[in-house]
Formats: sequence, C-alpha cells, structure tokens
Amino acid sequence: EDGLTCQANAVKKAVATAKFTGHWALADDTGLEVDALQGRPGVYAARYAGEHATYEDNCQKLLQELHGVPSDQRTARFITVVALANPDGETETVEGVLEGIITQEFHGTGGFGYDPVFYVPQLGKTLAEMTFAEKNRISHRAQAVTNAKSLLTTHGHLA
Repeated sequence: EDGLTCQANAVKKAVATAKFTGHWALADDTGLEVDALQGRPGVYAARYAGEHATYEDNCQKLLQELHGVPSDQRTARFITVVALANPDGETETVEGVLEGIITQEFHGTGGFGYDPVFYVPQLGKTLAEMTFAEKNRISHRAQAVTNAKSLLTTHGHLA
C-alpha cells in the first residue's frame, strides 16, 4: 500500500482486483487519525513503529508520542474506507468512522491493534474491554460494511 489516504489505498486495491478478475471487486483500508499528532499514524497505523512491529509496539509508540498530552487533547478516530470497482476502473467509495480518545495506558485484553488504547466515551471503555458483539455494533469497519451493502444493493449486486 502506497497511497497517502485510506481512500487511495482502497481504490487502488479494488481497481487492481477488478481488472485482474474481470469482475466487480471490493477492497478496504483502515487508518487511525490522532488529532494531537496532526493525523498520524493515519494510513501507516499497522506499521507505525516499523515494518515488522507488533500491535503492542505500535501502541507503545503512540503512547510515547502522546506522553504529557492531556486526555481532552487525545481525540482520535478510526476510519475504514471500502471501495467498489468494476473492471473498467470505475469506482465508488463509502466509509465508516469511530470517534474516540487515546488512553494514557493499556486497558483490556480483547481485540487487536490499537484496541487497548482506544477509548470510546459513549460506552465508557476501550475497544479491548468490549465484547466482540459490542465492538461490532459500533466499529468503523461495521459502519463501512453496512454502507458497502447499500452500495452493492444500489448496483444490483445484492437483493
């Protein structure tokens, strides 16, 4: 992935797959934008602490960069973009967004990635403290998939 935005990455993957297969294709990309870091890690979230970094490494780097930043300035959002492409390279995109706050330390053991440090105020816990069902009701990916279903229905790919 070499796009500068989630949309660019999702579109590139969907177009390449659609052209290769000769069929419509869906692809997605997800990023984490932290306001106090001017939007970083963004599309580089999965490799923020390095190409071979673990989830914990990425979280630790994020917490280190936010050291000393007050909680009310640690606002962040996960963004997932889903792209639909046809074999001619025409595309449409939809997205899902989950707003939250980056915590000062790890909380919870569930999930993956930045879940232990991503606090969702309306539920009063991090993504890692949520059940699978709770997380899937509110997640950026769930929102993007719901929006993608509508897009597929519009194009006659779902009944």
